[in-house]
Amino acid sequence: MASNSEKPAQESFPFFSLPNNQNQSGFGFLFGSNEKPLPPPPPSVEVLTSEMSPTVKYTVESVNLGDGLTLLKGRVSTHEVFALSNSDLVPGKYEGGLKLWEGSLDLVKALHSEIQGGQLSLKGKHVLELGCGHGLPGIFSCLEGASVVHFQDFNAEVLRCLTIPNVNANTLRGPQQLYLATNETEKTQAEVRFFAGDWSEIHKLLFHVCDKDYQKGSDSSSGQDPPAGYDVILMAETVYSISSLQNLYGLIKKACFNAFSVAFADLLIIKINCTLNIKMFICSA
Repeated sequence: MASNSEKPAQESFPFFSLPNNQNQSGFGFLFGSNEKPLPPPPPSVEVLTSEMSPTVKYTVESVNLGDGLTLLKGRVSTHEVFALSNSDLVPGKYEGGLKLWEGSLDLVKALHSEIQGGQLSLKGKHVLELGCGHGLPGIFSCLEGASVVHFQDFNAEVLRCLTIPNVNANTLRGPQQLYLATNETEKTQAEVRFFAGDWSEIHKLLFHVCDKDYQKGSDSSSGQDPPAGYDVILMAETVYSISSLQNLYGLIKKACFNAFSVAFADLLIIKINCTLNIKMFICSA
């Protein structure tokens, strides 16, 4: 690693573009100023639970998150799945989904704290986890009674070899839908789906998004119901390139079409209302 004196200059880039009269201080990401162009992303696909890899070795481990909360997560070999030597990230090819990033654990803890404090309920909610990897925040949402949980990752291999097995390890399954045992006598159902692809294209497959011109071009007399939108969007350590921010922002706008949706990003809560004004709040974990 280079010493501090050798580090190249970095620029601060606001996470989202806000009107000029809104304060943006304190909210930005630091990225190197020089980025190499990425290869074209793989095509977006829905990955079925039946496509779970039967050959990759999957080892289950428990993760103790404190306060009586324990989830199960798998361990697989990056070399076995991608023929890489346990690399954390290869831009445009492998986006680090096989590694359990600390931010995803912090995100689960933050969600748990919000629920325990009465500030959040996931019961009956539509949840989308972006850049899911292990999928622990989405799995936690399943266990908290969400009615829809959709997992998205850049790599289909991550979903087949890790995310789907993790969901299976933490929950009970039924045909077509996921059956979640909330206690010995009660069961709830959640629609769980898995989508692979780049943020620039994945909205074409997701079930609860709207086209960018829907609000301008929609005809209220057509009798068609507007898209429901996702109630909660989850992200943890998903952004590694400044060039991906515009696509991420566009996807969030399409997915947060509800009158009031909430996105939890690491320790930041981004609240997006129907006019797409954006406010940011620090969320303690």
